[in-house]
Amino acid sequence: MASSVPVMNIRPFRIDISDAALTDLRARLTQTRWPARLPGEGWDRGAPVDWLREVASYWATGYDWRAHEARLNEFPQFQTEIDGVDLHFLHIPSAAPDATPVLLTHGWPNSFVEFADLIEHLSDFHVVVPSLPGFGFSSAPGPGWDAARVARAWAELMERLGYRDYVVQGGDYGAYVAPEVARVGRVLGVYITAGLGIPTEADLPDLDAAERAAFTEMMSQDWMNGVDHHSLLRAAPQTFAYGWNDSPVGALAWMAQKFHEFGGGRVLDEMLDGFLTNLSVYWFTETFGTSSWSFYSSTGFAWPQGQKEAPTGVYSGVPGIRRLAARESEIVHWPVDNPAGHHFVAMDQPEAYAADLARFVTTLRSMR
Repeated sequence: MASSVPVMNIRPFRIDISDAALTDLRARLTQTRWPARLPGEGWDRGAPVDWLREVASYWATGYDWRAHEARLNEFPQFQTEIDGVDLHFLHIPSAAPDATPVLLTHGWPNSFVEFADLIEHLSDFHVVVPSLPGFGFSSAPGPGWDAARVARAWAELMERLGYRDYVVQGGDYGAYVAPEVARVGRVLGVYITAGLGIPTEADLPDLDAAERAAFTEMMSQDWMNGVDHHSLLRAAPQTFAYGWNDSPVGALAWMAQKFHEFGGGRVLDEMLDGFLTNLSVYWFTETFGTSSWSFYSSTGFAWPQGQKEAPTGVYSGVPGIRRLAARESEIVHWPVDNPAGHHFVAMDQPEAYAADLARFVTTLRSMR
């Protein structure tokens, strides 16, 4: 629960993109020099030209940024300086007398926009949603930042807000941050979208037939075999940032490529406005380059690691293997039948995601 400690060094924040920035975006979109279509079907060679032209036209003339800006501004937003970074965050207290605080952590290539639809389903929780350093309206971090350092900032933020015991959630990069928060903060439980219990090469000989089939299926997915953004952003993010920062169509194509690979096209087909709102936040804040710090600060790819300081639950156990995840975490919640367990599930299936998070918190309460 929240304590009576005074809130210090926290400034109200409101999104206010200038008319000039909107005019500039629309001008750039309408003046795009389009490339020829390359051989191949659908997404074989990347974002299809016809599809991208249609979406770019909609972004320029049909999509209403002001309406989405107003909706985002319905959430109480703030900034506070922690460890040299001006952190942007949402803080939505609950009216429920026994509400549990929950700290939501987005990943890449998403932003706090990922949780815009989820928050309305979390009215029984005190909700805190920080923007990762270098993402959206949080300032860029200097050298030396990793998931553990973000976790220390998150623990300080929750302390600053007066929350002493809370649940921490994470998906994508948030799945790396959330377990680290449990190591430094007063965390009741850690809730991960997915990514725990993934077999290593050393585990493969010991997998049973069902586990091996699930692992083979995972390895065949687009999100495992698409554009290697880890290597790209680790090697030369500055080089690519010029194009993303200058060309909205270049940025649109890149984001569409990753959302298509990560979400099987569902988010692009059914949640286009949500996708464009997330993209617009990147565009207006010029954070395509600064949001890549977790890649260029790393030495290679590794799956999230668990922890045993607090109980762990996951939204989607598959494609991980529970017995492998249990080596590093105290797993108390591991469903295998939740809907749409892909990369953007909190954005795509907010009601189902909120319901499962609530089930996890109920489990935690029964353990006290």
